[in-house]
Amino acid sequence: MSETHVTPSSSNNEKLDFKRILPIFVIVLIDLLGVTIILPLLPFYAAAFGAEPLVIGILSAAYPFMQFIGAPVLGRLSDQYGRKPILIVSQIGTLIGFLILGFAGALWMLFLSRLIDGLSGANISTAQAAISDSTTEKTRTQALGLIGAAFGLGFIIGPIIAFVTLALTHNDYRIPAFVAAGFSVLSILLTAFWFRETLAPAQRGARQTKAAFSLAALWRGILHPLVGILLILVFAQQLAFGGFEYFFSLFTLSRLGLDASANAALFVWVGVILVAVQGGLVGPWSKRFGDRRVMLAGMALLALGLALSAMTPMLPPPWYNPEAVAATLRQGSQEANIALPPATPVGWFGFAWMLLAQIPTAIGAGVLQPTLNSLITKRVAPNEVGGMLGLATSMLSGANFLAPLLAGTLFQFGGAGAPFWASALLTALLWVFATRAVKPTRAEMA
Repeated sequence: MSETHVTPSSSNNEKLDFKRILPIFVIVLIDLLGVTIILPLLPFYAAAFGAEPLVIGILSAAYPFMQFIGAPVLGRLSDQYGRKPILIVSQIGTLIGFLILGFAGALWMLFLSRLIDGLSGANISTAQAAISDSTTEKTRTQALGLIGAAFGLGFIIGPIIAFVTLALTHNDYRIPAFVAAGFSVLSILLTAFWFRETLAPAQRGARQTKAAFSLAALWRGILHPLVGILLILVFAQQLAFGGFEYFFSLFTLSRLGLDASANAALFVWVGVILVAVQGGLVGPWSKRFGDRRVMLAGMALLALGLALSAMTPMLPPPWYNPEAVAATLRQGSQEANIALPPATPVGWFGFAWMLLAQIPTAIGAGVLQPTLNSLITKRVAPNEVGGMLGLATSMLSGANFLAPLLAGTLFQFGGAGAPFWASALLTALLWVFATRAVKPTRAEMA
């Protein structure tokens, strides 16, 4: 029996076929729900075991370190064997990681969980390759934007689920991990019984004679005349944004005294903006202005948002209670090593400032990834898309590995705002570099 697969329609390549993209979107969303349930809580979970900012940075780096190794492996294996089997195997690994997290009784178990989940979580490159299989050049940015919208929806729904589970269990950080494991099971079932293979058998095996990953392959990608600069930008912009992303919860804890529940609310706010940008705006913006211009605008907005976030005043909201917040950061007799703001003064200005600062931050971050990925896919042959997106994800993961290490060091020895100021400066310099280094193609100048 021949294998069923999906190919993009040639009769109408101007409009995105949402029916073809819907299974990929839903599967990615369910996958991300597990991640976004955990993301706002992980720094608090680690702090409850007595971890300092630098140790929390190392814990945050464990996931992307393994993703850096796994992304090109999974991307090229999906080029060789198809998207579906690689998705299922990686989702099983994610399930195991969440179960270990739920049963964690010591800090080392958090590390083990993140290492396993990082290796499995590299499957985003496979999902992006499935998107590329099912779209044309004119619709690819919009489709990749929908993957970003899945991230945004995850940032809305996941933190809400985390908030509810914490409220019902008196801040037991283990329960959200088990809920995330449940979503992983659902993701496996959806991939097995709903997702249809997108890569035709005739298109597979182009890289069968090459190793799945090597530093030489990564270096060849960087030296690629059309894609190399874009891979460098993927790395550099995430190096700038990653420190903010991983230490956002600790920053708001130390600057505003916000506990896990309040941080979940902030994640919901950011998610709403991401959904609006990536689900409905980045596609039209790309068609009207071109991927390059939208990318540059995103960098400028991100630099502004990071600087505004760093300037958030130390003014906790009126509901702040330092004793109650400290109690949520206590695992048995273990005390947290994170400094909290004083009990007074309090007011709404600090919280309102943080909400406003996230508008340019979320818009900038929201447009960068889909436009960079789209630019990459438009500059390589179809049978190289999975491998190139794997390298791009590897660059992203490499930056995510370094960013929390650098940010954790700056946070611990330079203060809570130091990582954000450094990220704002790097993003501004990156904008200057990108305006000169990324040349518009003929299609973009038309």
